[in-house]
Amino acid sequence: MADLAAAGSTPVDPAAPHAADSVSQGSAAAASAAPGPAGVGSPRPDTAAPGSVSAGSARAAATPAAPAKPDSAALYRTVRLIRRFEERAVELVHAGHIFGGIHPYTGQEAIAAGTCAALREDDLITSTHRGHGHVLAKGADPARMMAEIAGRSTGLNSGRGGSMHAADFGIGILGANAIVGAAAPIATGAAWAARCAGSDRVVLTYFGDGAVSQGVVLETFNMAALWRAPVVFVCENNGFATTTRTADVVAGSITGRAEAFGIPAERVDGMDPEEVFAATARAVARARREEGPTLLECVTYRYDAHHTWEHAARPRYRTAEEVQLGRVVDPLDVQGARIDPGLRARIDTEIEVLLEEAVRFALESPHPDPATALDHLYADGTTARAGAI
Repeated sequence: MADLAAAGSTPVDPAAPHAADSVSQGSAAAASAAPGPAGVGSPRPDTAAPGSVSAGSARAAATPAAPAKPDSAALYRTVRLIRRFEERAVELVHAGHIFGGIHPYTGQEAIAAGTCAALREDDLITSTHRGHGHVLAKGADPARMMAEIAGRSTGLNSGRGGSMHAADFGIGILGANAIVGAAAPIATGAAWAARCAGSDRVVLTYFGDGAVSQGVVLETFNMAALWRAPVVFVCENNGFATTTRTADVVAGSITGRAEAFGIPAERVDGMDPEEVFAATARAVARARREEGPTLLECVTYRYDAHHTWEHAARPRYRTAEEVQLGRVVDPLDVQGARIDPGLRARIDTEIEVLLEEAVRFALESPHPDPATALDHLYADGTTARAGAI
């Protein structure tokens, strides 16, 4: 992940459209450098003495607070952005511009929009293989994200992360992770490090229903509960682990897994951005009060394929009628009904213009130079032998 962040911090031509400032790795470096507990029975970090101001609390004081109530128009804009970004990305897959395909987030946008809206700018997230929505909702540049999944050198990580490994430390995205459940311990470690540093930052981590029986997730629940880590676990339950129905492979309940470790858990309507926002705001406030982790099970439905390979292979694990039924409730319509129709139309137009430019930017950007394939891999700058690449 640090390697991807290093790639992401490579400056883009400042004269080019969508050029971003160099990504600072200070927050991530602090998280990785902070010592973990010596053992399960290690004492929890002491809070600052009354009247003292730690560096972490001083930074937090200068950071805009998370909103107390949802901004309906902003939530709609995020949902619309993610929906149209994913639809345009699928088009680029079919056109051969994105190699290897993607895992579309279509239908699940309310979760990314609602959760990230409840965070402060300096809060952190970790993501999954289906992570475009999370990255966009946290504030990543859509043009550089599109370039990243198209494997272009102007992408968030210079085209090295691709669809499943996008990271941007500068805005609190510690990275997406293609290994099922593997981002949960990273997020918990970052949360513990923030607390040790005297910061009231919160870390939010996403995983799917297919991860809830992974040993690493359950071990992370145990550690987070013991340490009262300021982490929010967000399970996006779309009903399927790839092509396997969750109901066929998950004994008991998803919330019950967290509750077994003494972690408060809540089942949330994952198709309603404002319901997700409210639940996340409660969990984040609890974490900032040093009361420990929370699990949110956001119940949603994936409209599109698990992966775009399904568009050609067409595996038969759900019927067209079932998908149509799952689409009856659409986050776009749920949130769109809360704003003025004229405003909704203006937002839709703005998103189309934004994504047309993002696609243009991505397709006109160069592919990485093969000679740089080993950049960011070795701390000592080791290069490949002559002729290897």
